[in-house]
Amino acid sequence: MNERWTPESWRNKPIQQVPAYPDLEALGNVEQQLAGFPPLVFAGEARKLKQALGKVAKGEAFLLQGGDCAESFAEHSADNIRDFFRLFLQMAVVLTFAGSSPVVKVGRSAGQFAKPRSSDTETIGGVELPSYRGDIINDIAFTPEARIPDPRRQVEAYRQSAATLNLIRAFANGGYANLENAHRWMLGFVKDSPQSARYRELAERITESIDFMRAIGIDPETHPEMRSTDFYTSHEALLLGYEQAMTRVDSTTGDWYATSGHMLWIGDRTRQVDHAHVEYMRGIKNPIGLKCGPSLTTDGLLKLIDKLNPEDEAGRLTLICRFGAGKVFDHLPALVRAVKQEGRTVVWSCDPMHGNTVKAASGYKTRPFERVMSEVRDFFAVHQAEGTYAGGIHLEMTGKNVTECTGGARALTDADLMDRYHTYCDPRLNAEQALEIAFLTSELVKQERQGGARIDPVAAE
Repeated sequence: MNERWTPESWRNKPIQQVPAYPDLEALGNVEQQLAGFPPLVFAGEARKLKQALGKVAKGEAFLLQGGDCAESFAEHSADNIRDFFRLFLQMAVVLTFAGSSPVVKVGRSAGQFAKPRSSDTETIGGVELPSYRGDIINDIAFTPEARIPDPRRQVEAYRQSAATLNLIRAFANGGYANLENAHRWMLGFVKDSPQSARYRELAERITESIDFMRAIGIDPETHPEMRSTDFYTSHEALLLGYEQAMTRVDSTTGDWYATSGHMLWIGDRTRQVDHAHVEYMRGIKNPIGLKCGPSLTTDGLLKLIDKLNPEDEAGRLTLICRFGAGKVFDHLPALVRAVKQEGRTVVWSCDPMHGNTVKAASGYKTRPFERVMSEVRDFFAVHQAEGTYAGGIHLEMTGKNVTECTGGARALTDADLMDRYHTYCDPRLNAEQALEIAFLTSELVKQERQGGARIDPVAAE
């Protein structure tokens, strides 16, 4: 920890998941160009998020983090951004109102372009090519030319992130997030779903509450927090050259901040304590996340916490747990006990997606809804047993009406997957399934905050 940190000190460390750029001069030119671009987010915004996450760490709020598995250049549109943001508002209001908890809203958006891969190559029809690593690196088309890492894609990713952030900020602060619009947030295809009645009932309760507040002189005109919301962005900090180029000194504090997103996280494949990704992340002052998978030991976790949050700053570090349904009790209790025993301040969040990817009989990758929800239930159960706080969920989801995950209230089957399987990478919950997760999780959050006996949210319906 005595080693001097600089934005480029990661370059002296071993590194995993790095693309092999054939033209290093072109790569350097792009990184130099990016270093002169305006920041996408600002240090003050990152500090505000850290303060909000500090409340989550204390059990005073709940973290909702979610978005696309990997953003794509081809699907970037105002309608897709609007539908995603609208879904996020729906989920947040369910968790806030039904779960009786303030919600910190963090999207996997405006920067989630790079993806780690289990293999450097993939083979289709006897042809072996470099793996697709996300639109910021190469193209999904299965041709030799498309799979060559192209540094110019980083500029396109920056510009798309800027456009996405611009629209999200307008939605968050321009009146769209007004609680009085809760009925209007209903996506068209959700109106006919089994969840629509529950959401309408909740929206009507919110409207009644707003009418009551108006009667006593509290309304969105006099209380702007009712007509706007804080929404933050996050992504996996995988492509460190891009992150370094977007790392800037905050003029008010002299600290270094990553300005590519409010919150960055380290993936399960790149969390080696003496490697490049941990080295880069230890020096920036943003709130950061750490993916915790089955191979993480208690000793390894404590060493990472020491390196990433040596001052035990509340809201600095979120531990995003991803084990898989049926495996939570094998791994999570020991990690929770070790962190609790050391008195370290962290946010515990559940990623029920990445450990539950299976290959269906049709050949499609999918994530069964019940396995996803089972991991969430077990996550809450462990924290209840250990006397700690289950602070958040981390979902891969979309506002589009896709058919990528089986199950849910509409009981999608393997045969349904081919209807609208649009993901560039891993399967995502559609809006209906994501909203159902929010309802079921809100029951767990409410019980946690009340300190009462655990209720199985399925049985409680």
